[in-house]
Amino acid sequence: MDSYTLTRARVEDYFDRKATHIWDRLTSEAKVSRIRQTVREGRDRMRALMLGQLPADLTGMRVLDAGCGTGLMTAELALRGAKVVAADISPKLIAIAADRLDPSLRSKVRFHAGDMTDPKLGSFDHVLAMDSLIYYRPADLGAALERLALRAPRITFTVAPRTPLLMVMWNLGKLVPGADRSPRMVPHDHRSLSRDIPGLSRIDRITSGFYISECLEVAR
Repeated sequence: MDSYTLTRARVEDYFDRKATHIWDRLTSEAKVSRIRQTVREGRDRMRALMLGQLPADLTGMRVLDAGCGTGLMTAELALRGAKVVAADISPKLIAIAADRLDPSLRSKVRFHAGDMTDPKLGSFDHVLAMDSLIYYRPADLGAALERLALRAPRITFTVAPRTPLLMVMWNLGKLVPGADRSPRMVPHDHRSLSRDIPGLSRIDRITSGFYISECLEVAR
């Protein structure tokens, strides 16, 4: 089994078997701890930043929400008129997203539980991948982006940036037995990535407490 498939399997196990209730609560309006509140606020800011890269009116456009989670991005895309394919490796998160989606938007959304790079999903005008590629090492990240770039002229995605704090957390994570830890984010330097990924550019970084994420884009 290749490293991309192994990582994807770990991500599926984590979100579908261990963390569904956490993400259900985090992405709702339920009260959460102060630490998780900073993560919620950071994710809200990042989602707004990514959506800001697209036209306000998406009527007639086909968009892939790659790693849709509980569907917050999906709903906003559909509200703006897009035909959305909402893909996630976790069937349980897909079920939450489908249940939360306003009935008036259901005709605009197709849900897919499985690999977000599956070519059977078709071609798109834009791909958004928020915090769904953050677990992959450079070679696997580049390969996933290459597969997506065959079917979309623009891919807006996030990585965990190589900040001192994240590097400390990443190295400490190596000390935790593999069976007991969640899939670890892999920090990336966008300048290093740009040497191997054609058309890559940096948009911005969002920092909110324990949430640190960098928005990048690949354009053909």
